Amino acid sequence: MNADHPSLKTASHDLPLTERLAEFMRTGWAAPTGAQPGQAEGAPFHARRRAALIALFPGETLVVPSGQLRPRANDTDFEFRPGTEFAYLTGEYEPDSVLVIAADGEATVYRRPGSARDTDEFFMSRDGELWVGRRWTLAESEAALGVACARLDELEKVLAGTDPVTTRVLRGYDSTVDSAVAADGEGLRDGELAAALSELRLVKDTWEIAQLDDAVAATVRGFEDVVRALPADRDSSERLVDGVFGLRARHDGNLTGYGTIAAAGPNACTLHWWRNDGVCRPGELLLLDAGVENRHYYTADVTRTLPISGQFTDVQRRVYDLVLAGQQAGIEAVRPGALWRDIHRACMRVIAAGLQEWGLLPIPAEESLRDDVGLHRRWTLHASGHMLGLDVHDCGRARAETYLDGELRAGMVLTVEPGLYFQPDDETVPAELRGIGIRIEDDVLVTEDGCRVLSAALPREAREVEQWMAAQRASGPRFPS
Repeated sequence: MNADHPSLKTASHDLPLTERLAEFMRTGWAAPTGAQPGQAEGAPFHARRRAALIALFPGETLVVPSGQLRPRANDTDFEFRPGTEFAYLTGEYEPDSVLVIAADGEATVYRRPGSARDTDEFFMSRDGELWVGRRWTLAESEAALGVACARLDELEKVLAGTDPVTTRVLRGYDSTVDSAVAADGEGLRDGELAAALSELRLVKDTWEIAQLDDAVAATVRGFEDVVRALPADRDSSERLVDGVFGLRARHDGNLTGYGTIAAAGPNACTLHWWRNDGVCRPGELLLLDAGVENRHYYTADVTRTLPISGQFTDVQRRVYDLVLAGQQAGIEAVRPGALWRDIHRACMRVIAAGLQEWGLLPIPAEESLRDDVGLHRRWTLHASGHMLGLDVHDCGRARAETYLDGELRAGMVLTVEPGLYFQPDDETVPAELRGIGIRIEDDVLVTEDGCRVLSAALPREAREVEQWMAAQRASGPRFPS
């Protein structure tokens, strides 16, 4: 019989599959080959993190999903990025996987294993290995991750048997998991789990710091690539900047850790400029805020404001130097025991004083710096930093008392990034300042006796920036290698 196989037709553009072809496809396959995965280098660290989480919620069942694919258009999906907390606890990066820590403390990752060659899934399912590549067997997964693994299709029964009173779910990543376990009325228990996971991630272990060093090093190379490709004597485009940095990110990591901000001229006054479709003109500035996300999903976050011609004008340099002085004061405030807010305050004291000296502030800087006044914020706009790690704005669900109002501890990694933004239509500033936006951002590790600037390989002083740009351009364009 040469009939179509109706159960295997999956999309409007798929060719019909006959039963005879299906039977033929199920046979004649050798056993999968390839080296067996050894234990991943991060596995011992993931185990310690799970133990720390278990200690916070003894006797409870904890459910942490990796997340699901998100449709981009019709039957195409956005590139998958595992849920931050799931990656932090497991080192597993596949979609639909779920970590379940049982009440007795036993952890299991439920995941989709490799598809058997004698099943239709192997060659027809959207998850089949002929379409998406070979997946680890459960035994291989256990060897690599250092944690028990089970088939994903067993998860429904496991979740159905949990006690809602003693079960917490990290919600918002997997709709199937969210609906399988009832939440308490106000979501307080689940919220406590989310907060705890953010707070565990505030202090980085040595493996995480190594990943951040890796991401920052790749980001430095990306900034070098951009300067080498950016013409000094003719117009070019923000798209060029975005694309060149994106090539480095894809070559040396996964992707960029967030949408690159390639803001030339007055576009730099739009804090989250995302279009990147403007013109880079000699004589203007380029604010490049970009970070490579490395292959374990840790991201850098660095900003440099560069003179497109290679030389700052006197006005640009004056604004740049004030921002730099503010940033340096912030970096010098980074040390164990300092309050998180102290970093921003240190930056703002310098910048507000400069704005007063220039005659822009209508009140004394000291008055403006009061929490109930803040007139200088018309031109500074944002906080002077945030935590950094697996997320670019890391640990976002931590409680205020441990983050915004907390003390810095050795092992924390944060950005220090003050800025000044004079909008093109701001009549409170001289015309020569309008349309200038400058931000300088570095990634900083809190150490036992102070701090280490992870991104120190990129120059910050105006003259050093000019010299660095000249040296990069003299070496010519470079394809990532």
